[in-house]
Amino acid sequence: MWRRTVARSATVVVNLRRLCMVASTASIPSPCIVHKRGADILHDPWFNKDTGFPLTERDRLGLRGLLPPRVISFEQQYDRFMASYRSLEKNTVGQPDNIVSLAKWRILNRLHDRNETLYYKVLIDNIKDFAPIIYTPTVGLVCQNYSGLFRRPRGMYFSAKDKGEMICKQIIQGIGIPIGKLDMYVAAAGINPQRVLPIMLDVGTNNEKLLEDHLYLGLRERRLEGEEYISIVDELMEALHARWPKAIIQFEDFQFKWAFETLQRYRQKYCMFNDDIQGTAGVALAGLLGVVRAQGRPLSDFVNQKIVVVGAGSAGLGVLKMAYQAVSRMTGTITNPQFYLIDKYGLMTKERSGVDPAAAPFAKHVGEVQSIGLREGSDLLEVVKKVKPHVLVGLSGVGGIFNEQVLQAMRDSDSPKPAIFAMSNPTDNAECTAADAFKHAGENIVFGSGSPFRNVDLGNGRVGYVNQANNMYLFPGIGLGALLSGARIVSDGMLQAASECLASYMTLEEIQKGKFYPSIGSIRSITAEVGAAVLRAAVVEQVAEGRGEVGPKELAHMSKEETVEYVTRNMWYPVYSPLVHEK
Repeated sequence: MWRRTVARSATVVVNLRRLCMVASTASIPSPCIVHKRGADILHDPWFNKDTGFPLTERDRLGLRGLLPPRVISFEQQYDRFMASYRSLEKNTVGQPDNIVSLAKWRILNRLHDRNETLYYKVLIDNIKDFAPIIYTPTVGLVCQNYSGLFRRPRGMYFSAKDKGEMICKQIIQGIGIPIGKLDMYVAAAGINPQRVLPIMLDVGTNNEKLLEDHLYLGLRERRLEGEEYISIVDELMEALHARWPKAIIQFEDFQFKWAFETLQRYRQKYCMFNDDIQGTAGVALAGLLGVVRAQGRPLSDFVNQKIVVVGAGSAGLGVLKMAYQAVSRMTGTITNPQFYLIDKYGLMTKERSGVDPAAAPFAKHVGEVQSIGLREGSDLLEVVKKVKPHVLVGLSGVGGIFNEQVLQAMRDSDSPKPAIFAMSNPTDNAECTAADAFKHAGENIVFGSGSPFRNVDLGNGRVGYVNQANNMYLFPGIGLGALLSGARIVSDGMLQAASECLASYMTLEEIQKGKFYPSIGSIRSITAEVGAAVLRAAVVEQVAEGRGEVGPKELAHMSKEETVEYVTRNMWYPVYSPLVHEK
């Protein structure tokens, strides 16, 4: 998989002056100055309007004769693209899912290559349908086939060959790797596409298949390790901060042994976060808090929940860490909740030697597990039978590990409404399907997943709801809130505020039906709320330095409603701006 074999990728939300000032509420967009004419305009996806250029603009930009004579409105262009997309859907019925998904990705990507404004209009207005194409789960399939799909570069590419030369002198527009993350920053958070920058850092690969592939676009060298590796990341972070000191930097897909180390190394020095660790943990915690509400209990009862986490990678450990922090915040003390961690060797206890330092705090004392008939290395089925957990969380990356026996064992949970989270991506790696969960674990469960599944028909008009525990609910709001607050760092308090905001977004009636994540269709309003919560937390924790003319004092005096309005007002929305040529 591209994102696992090439070194790492980062999303950078850059605090630069907008090239075109367009407010989402503006009736007449402000003019945009361009330094291009003729075909150069048409080949620039940020400025290109295709057949939407009015005649006066065609004259002043040297476009006469380069376009068909008819002027097509923005709305007509939108309708034409959607008709093409629906035609593709109709013509691919019955074909394999991966073929259909890549075909849909290609048609969207071609639009993105040609006309960014129209692309983001299409994406924002159809986010529920298109999120699975430009983000999870199709983005994983795209990453696997990236070398063959590559058409044009976007973003910045650094490798071990650039050591000593990482001076960031340019910003390249649009979206690169990870394409889905940046699409969601634009669609969900309203970040201007000209203010995001994808970066890929390639330090080699140990994947023999890629090393032998003559089409592979990455470094065909062995992966750097140790000090050689960390020195490359150090240099890149220093260069980014020197060039864009107000940037929000998001880490993605760092190898497990480096994920926690780099997070701790940089988080107090730069405004950054690791979405695999902190974003996944935040979305999962929101779901865990939702489960308590679904069980008809107060949130304070979270401290008594029995939770089994399967998977000791960066995501699994991130979930446990945030869950421990939530318990400590509720009790006011450092406690030992009933949380259990299982990795490929089974139940993790203090008896095990050579435990990774990041996982060691979550290993149970031998006496604790012996008291319920367990031991070091007990397998998943045995743990579920003996612990009788309220919640079973899968972040293992092992498809089908929640088999029929494990799911049936969840019927004996000590909770009247047990929860099963199969959160691994892509879909083939999900620990179980929604249909299997409701079939084998019972119809009274609540179900969450990382990849999209269809709701399950339980008969007699009843529905088993699928809650996609997707990071897109949080990371756009975290980035936007940090940016608008001018935060120096992304603190634990800001992340917890984001998670709690998401957890409280759903009504009690929705929660009792088994819905504990909102519809992706309302992602902009969700992100506005999350971003405002992050901003307020930054102010409370005194890490907010303000942005532009809005300083920390002004932010501190905003009410909750005013912060939501402030965040919403600063969201970009795609409209065509008048173009004015300037030499």
